[in-house]
Amino acid sequence: MLMLNKTDLTPASFILNGVPGLEDMHLWISFPFCTMYAVAMVGNCGLLYLISYEDSLHRSMYYFLAMLSLTDLVMCTTTIPKALCIFWFHLKEISFDECLVQMFFIYISTGMESGVLMLMALDRYVAICYPLHYSTILTNLVIAKLGLATFLRVVFLIIPLIFLIRQLPYCRGNIIHHTYCDHMSVAKLSCGNINVNVTYGLVIALLIGGFDILCITISYTMILRAVVSLSSADAQQKAFSTCTAHICAIIFSYSPAFFCIFSHRFGGHMIPPSCHIIVANIYLLLPPTMNPIVYGVKTKQIRDCVIRILSGSKNIKSHSI
Repeated sequence: MLMLNKTDLTPASFILNGVPGLEDMHLWISFPFCTMYAVAMVGNCGLLYLISYEDSLHRSMYYFLAMLSLTDLVMCTTTIPKALCIFWFHLKEISFDECLVQMFFIYISTGMESGVLMLMALDRYVAICYPLHYSTILTNLVIAKLGLATFLRVVFLIIPLIFLIRQLPYCRGNIIHHTYCDHMSVAKLSCGNINVNVTYGLVIALLIGGFDILCITISYTMILRAVVSLSSADAQQKAFSTCTAHICAIIFSYSPAFFCIFSHRFGGHMIPPSCHIIVANIYLLLPPTMNPIVYGVKTKQIRDCVIRILSGSKNIKSHSI
C-alpha cells in the first residue's frame, strides 16, 4: 500500500510554464534566445572543427578549449530548444523521466564548465610560471586524465542529487514556473521534506564551484606574482595577455551564477521571479555564446587559422599567442 501511494505521488509529467508574468512577451523573449543559441552552435562547432583540423592547435590550451566548447554545446542544447518550443509552440509538457534527464545534463554541463575553467587556469599557470617545461608537464595523457577526473567528479556528485529528487513525493501540482527542470523548482512541488535536497545542493556548489574558484584564485595569484617579477613591461603585457580570453570566460560563466545565488539568498522578495528565470537562462546561454567569440578575437593563432581556411591560403603562418 505504501508503494502504491508513493507511485501515485509521482507525476507522469510536469508543465514548464516558461517565464511567469511575461507570457505575452514569450515570442519577443525567444528572438534573443534563438539568436544566441545559433551563435553558440556555430561558434563552438567551428572551434571544435578548427582545433581538430589545424595541427598548430594540437596543444594543451586548445584541448582544454575543445572540452569547454563541447561542454557549452551540451549546456545550451539541453535547455534552449525546449525553451523555444515553449515560447513558439506552447509545448510545455515534459515527462517526469525527461525532466530528470534534462536536470542531470544541466548540472553535469555546468559542473564541467566550472571544472574546465579551473583546468584552463592551471594551464595558464604552467605556461607562464614554467614555460620551459610546459609541454612535458601537460602531456596528452595528463590532459586526458585531468579531463576524465573532472568529468567523474561531477557525475558522482550529481547522481545522488537526481536520486534524491526522484524519491520525493509530489502533491503540490505539476506546474514548474521555469523554462527548464531546475532542481529547486522541482523540489518545491514536493510535499515531503526537502531539507536534504537543499543541503546536498549547497554541498555540490561548494565541492564544485567553491573548489574551482579557489583553485582559479590561487593560480592567478601565482601568475600575477610571476608576471610582476618580469623585468620588461612588454614581457609583462605579453604574458598577461595570454590570460585575457580565459579571464573573460570566467566572468561570463560566474557572474550570472553569482547573481542567481545571491539574489535567491538575499533579494528573493525584491527581484521578480521573471528576472530570476531570465538570468538563469542567461547563465546557461551566455558562456556558450561568448566563449567562441572571445577566444576567436583574443587568440591570434585561432584568428590566423580562420583567415587561412577562409582564404584558402597555404602561406599564412600561425603564431603562438
